[in-house]
Amino acid sequence: MRLTHRPATLRLEEPFTISRSTDVEVEEVFVELELDGLVGYGEASPQDVYGESVESASAFLDEAESLLGDDPFALAEIERRFADAPGEMAAKAALDSALHDLCGKLTGQPVWRLLGLERGGPPTSWTIWLGDPDDMARRTERVGNRFRRLKLKLGARDGLDVERVRSVRSVTELPLQVDVNEYWEIDEALENVKALGDLGVQYVEQPLPAGHPEGARLKKESPLPIYVDEDVHTAKDVREAAQRAHGVNIKLAKSGGIREAVRIAHAARALDLGVMLGCMVESSLAIAAACQVASLCDHVDLDGNLLLADDPWEGVEFANGVQLPSLEPGLGVRQAVPDPR
Repeated sequence: MRLTHRPATLRLEEPFTISRSTDVEVEEVFVELELDGLVGYGEASPQDVYGESVESASAFLDEAESLLGDDPFALAEIERRFADAPGEMAAKAALDSALHDLCGKLTGQPVWRLLGLERGGPPTSWTIWLGDPDDMARRTERVGNRFRRLKLKLGARDGLDVERVRSVRSVTELPLQVDVNEYWEIDEALENVKALGDLGVQYVEQPLPAGHPEGARLKKESPLPIYVDEDVHTAKDVREAAQRAHGVNIKLAKSGGIREAVRIAHAARALDLGVMLGCMVESSLAIAAACQVASLCDHVDLDGNLLLADDPWEGVEFANGVQLPSLEPGLGVRQAVPDPR
């Protein structure tokens, strides 16, 4: 297989703010695997918070062709070779996606069908990024009936997080989910989860920093389900996460791809945990890969491509609030704009 890759800058429609950062654009790496005239595509979304960057992902990809071999169906063997090179999970996820895309095209089947899964999954949430309470309510009003779930970004450390949710609740009856991105400490978390229980919130995502020693206490005392994101990267993290959470958030960019995502989902189910599927801010190429496993999940947050000003890929179908993978072979994606090369 021949591997090529290129960096890309994706501009957001509006600045996107969470507890630790504000983004107006994101840096990605697009991957192509060519075999017998067919091309499989993948997208790497490296995250600074995990010690990865476009530069580090590209350096890994520069050396990765020799690890692939000539059989795209030898996924377990390829994974074992990748395991000898630590980290760079976003780059590995891009290669995993490209391999699955290629396998689907070689067999004439969409990836979700090759995995034995259903096409549809739960409706995706739409993210109301962090702002003052009135601003978040105004942006909620603009959503209309396009989405069936809302995720609110919290964690401003100004004592107004419950008021943010209350303000949004005053303008919508949609189910609400909240994501703190590690920015509460235990006392604030205990106080807030009890208040949020009266506002129709479905769950609280990553309220405490990853590995926080009071995680088990919060799980025990919270009236709302606690989901963890930054605490769980691969399947080996799920057992410990079960001590501090009722559910886990899977993201392909931090797990290494579709195969590991499936393992995480099954490990979580074995421990009676809920399963959520999330994403980074990324294009429809990465969202298409995540969509393949959405049917394994209770909650889906796959709106990353919908935040972009110009999405360079297409092939994901957004219908009645659900992000659906293509019926076409592989991931079913195609470039929506000309390749700049």
